[in-house]
Amino acid sequence: MDKLPEIIPRRQRATVTALIVLAVLAVCGAAKVAAPFLIPVVVGMLASYSLKPFVAWLERIYIPRALGSLLVLLVLTALVAGAIALLKEDFTSALAELPEAAHQIRLAALRTANDRQTPMGHVRAAAAELNRAATEATTGNAAPAAALPPAAPNAVQKWFSDQSAKALDVLVQIGVAALLAYFLLAAGDTFRRKLAHLAGPTLAARRITVEILDEIDAQVQRYLMTMLVVNTLVGIATWAILLAFGVSHAGLWGVVAAIVHIVPYVGSAITILATGVATFVQFDEISRALAVAALVGIAATLIGMGLSTWMLGRAFRMNSVAVFVALLFFGWLWGGWGLLVGVPLLAVVKTTADRIPSLERIATLLAGEQRAPAAEAARAKT
Repeated sequence: MDKLPEIIPRRQRATVTALIVLAVLAVCGAAKVAAPFLIPVVVGMLASYSLKPFVAWLERIYIPRALGSLLVLLVLTALVAGAIALLKEDFTSALAELPEAAHQIRLAALRTANDRQTPMGHVRAAAAELNRAATEATTGNAAPAAALPPAAPNAVQKWFSDQSAKALDVLVQIGVAALLAYFLLAAGDTFRRKLAHLAGPTLAARRITVEILDEIDAQVQRYLMTMLVVNTLVGIATWAILLAFGVSHAGLWGVVAAIVHIVPYVGSAITILATGVATFVQFDEISRALAVAALVGIAATLIGMGLSTWMLGRAFRMNSVAVFVALLFFGWLWGGWGLLVGVPLLAVVKTTADRIPSLERIATLLAGEQRAPAAEAARAKT
């Protein structure tokens, strides 16, 4: 009978654990289903955090927040449009070269596929002979030589068609995110005060909420500044490598490398593949294409993984394994958008866990080798 009080809490803990697991799975499923709604909201909130210092600076020079928020968004849009206008000629030339590039790649693929000396050529020949033998055994007549199977649908064209269909959805999501960012920037501290009021009636709960919001501001801004520096360096390095090898449109490829590198890991892979293919199409030399791809990969690794990991480690003090797993999770959850916002969202989770005692285990799991002094001080206060 003395063991009965111990059995009941164990059963209760097992029940609570099962409920927590089911709740987490339900939240993940709901987040995946509600992706068209949640993605613009998350992107808009992160954009408002990143643009907040510019709006605050305009407010200090006596420009109203509503007008200042509109000016910041208009200037950002103008910068993007200006960059597109500057690269329009190179982009048009690259698009004009796409048919010839696709033709060269197709010819190279056909030469490889039709080579009977390759293992795949032997496999196809054996399959054709087996097909003829089966036909003769069934009909009793000699079967004619097997005709080549009809060409499979062009996977590249199908992929481009699918992506073109999704482009409009992405533009709509960006527009909704920009609109939400404007409202958040124009509202100023109103939304923060409401969250602090909803945190609870006690002063301690409100203080913790304000500290969490302030730390989220700093974390998101540090992350975006780190990404700006790292992506700029990756773009410059890619441009220099392509220029040294005489590849056309080196500036355009540098800008593309800087943009796609926003997505961790996947961006580097896309840059390596794209620059290698562009070099091969222009010079028709495998060795030169491999050299360019290798150098671009080394630069992306040293800058994107070395420098970026060091800067993000100093900024967030998060476990690199946890960051990688989070990127896999958010990439599965929201695709490219998930890879883009995965690290800031993980930083938000860690910032919240650092200041709530009941989430100490999560904070320990996400923390790096040394926990941030600010987080230790906040935990000591609570």
